[in-house]
Amino acid sequence: MGRFHRHDDGTVHSHDHDGHDHEHDHGDHSGYATGGERIEVLEAIFAENDNRAEVNRTAFDSHGVRALNLMSSPGSGKTTVLAATLDELAGAVRIGIIEGDIATDIDAAALEGRGAQISLLNTSNGFGGECHLDAPMVHRALHGLNLDTLDLVIIENVGNLVCPAEFDVGEHAKAMVYSVTEGEDKPLKYPVMFRSVDLVLLNKIDLVPHLDADVATYIERVRQVNPSAAILPVSARTGEGMAAWFDWLRAFSLT
Repeated sequence: MGRFHRHDDGTVHSHDHDGHDHEHDHGDHSGYATGGERIEVLEAIFAENDNRAEVNRTAFDSHGVRALNLMSSPGSGKTTVLAATLDELAGAVRIGIIEGDIATDIDAAALEGRGAQISLLNTSNGFGGECHLDAPMVHRALHGLNLDTLDLVIIENVGNLVCPAEFDVGEHAKAMVYSVTEGEDKPLKYPVMFRSVDLVLLNKIDLVPHLDADVATYIERVRQVNPSAAILPVSARTGEGMAAWFDWLRAFSLT
């Protein structure tokens, strides 16, 4: 099908990389032309996903559960953030985790025994694996959680700075982990992800003294694409700044 994405207004745009079918228009810097049939197919995919997302959200709402879609690139520290979160909150907030990975149960195993329900969701189909979670996948994963006994579900999405932001999975809010090791340019290079979230955890700030990095510049770049998101500099490894994240989650789980 090629690459595709959905704009903020709901329109769908496709990039076809197969063979020589794409036509180059030097007046259009995207470099690709798309046909009506392709757009109709992609719109149908998104429409079906959005319908199932509403089913998921209704399930959360009917049980009084808040759902957070947590996204990031690979290696940003999502699972470490979640482990610290469960160690702090699991006794006071009843938490379920939908653990999304292309393959393996490595991250799910890292979260076991910390007081949360864990539902593992692998996207691998034997030929690779989806680079994001969608609403039907999350719907299947909900069967592994007892929503009657939960206050909060955190959906740990597949590590990817592109596709996960484009799929509503039934969450009430989106957050992301952005590591200082990724470089200050990422908000400008991947604006759809950064624009979609309600909160950014700027992780691994304990490494700033060892890097050519300035936290103020990272925050400024996020603000260029998302002026309203909360930005919390943290270190999941040392605990620095994590109290603000815990407070945000407590408030979110009660709204």
